[in-house]
Amino acid sequence: MTVFPSTYARLRDVTLHYVSAGTGDPVVLLHGWPQTWYMWRKVIPILAERYRVIAPDMRGLGQSSRPAEGYDKKTIAADIVELVHDHLGLGPVYLVGHDWGGPVAFSYAVHNPDRVTKLALLDVPIPGDGTDVFWAGRWHHPFHWITDVPEALTVGRERIYLEYFYRTFGASPDAIDAEAMEIYIDAYSQPGAMRAGFNYYRATPTDVQDNEAALKAGGKLKMPVLALAGSEGRGRGARMVLDSARRISEKVSGGEVSDTGHWLVEEKPDVVAEELMEFFQD
Repeated sequence: MTVFPSTYARLRDVTLHYVSAGTGDPVVLLHGWPQTWYMWRKVIPILAERYRVIAPDMRGLGQSSRPAEGYDKKTIAADIVELVHDHLGLGPVYLVGHDWGGPVAFSYAVHNPDRVTKLALLDVPIPGDGTDVFWAGRWHHPFHWITDVPEALTVGRERIYLEYFYRTFGASPDAIDAEAMEIYIDAYSQPGAMRAGFNYYRATPTDVQDNEAALKAGGKLKMPVLALAGSEGRGRGARMVLDSARRISEKVSGGEVSDTGHWLVEEKPDVVAEELMEFFQD
């Protein structure tokens, strides 16, 4: 397995851990829940042949610090903007988000359109797109919204709870390999990590308000958007992901990645990397 340089950036009110590789125009990869930057481990070497790739652990997750507040996606996007443009001094980026990384990437793009060349959303609709598809039919969303109860029921049982998602949200139970599963479970078993993850869900009403206001003020995104979805299992499906993307962007392309579920980046990293490279270079 390739070892990537691992660095910490002390920012305004959070310390972000990130890995980086390659040289060239910057690509920023944003992970989701319950994963860390490590979900991109097989994509990074491919993209790094042509680009400078930055993959952070987002606020509260992985090896980044866990502030008590600030889990709305506008704040988390501001963390990444500060890391990329202020701390690292980089220019416009190609931006990619999977799962919760998608809404963070959207907030980054809608509030900083001159800093995003192209945006890719992987198996995720956007809250505040005018519908309830982001949480509709997803039992764990309203469960995670409840104050304190999810923490109380999962403390000491992180493996049981998280393995359910890893084994059922992909096209097959081994969509995420055993090594990666152990890394994620260890990360989310650290003090405060599960609460931070649940707080991403609890901020959904704020995310909806922020996104609706941004779209009303500035209209749809103008930069090209790629929307990819898993085709099986608990994948969102191309129709849902593409429809949501078209509600928030004027220029949308994409489709399904066959034989994958929600964990498409881990299930078919070569295919996802190829789709991203073609999108960036088009």
